[in-house]
Amino acid sequence: MEVKIGIQYAPRELVVETDESAETVEKLLADAVGSDGVLALTDTKGRRVIVPGSKIAYLEIGSSTLGAVGFRS
Repeated sequence: MEVKIGIQYAPRELVVETDESAETVEKLLADAVGSDGVLALTDTKGRRVIVPGSKIAYLEIGSSTLGAVGFRS
């Protein structure tokens, strides 16, 4: 599933492709913002993305990229 993270004062958003469910990502976001902690996601290639909860402007949870046209690595 594709997750777009808007960060305060950053001109571009982060795009993370993760295997987590939408409910799990939403819970991680709520915990990070509520406790002034960090949002930590692991992408499909095993890389970790960590964003301070206080700097998150928005989070967009999209669908999976199944059926996408083009090359995938």
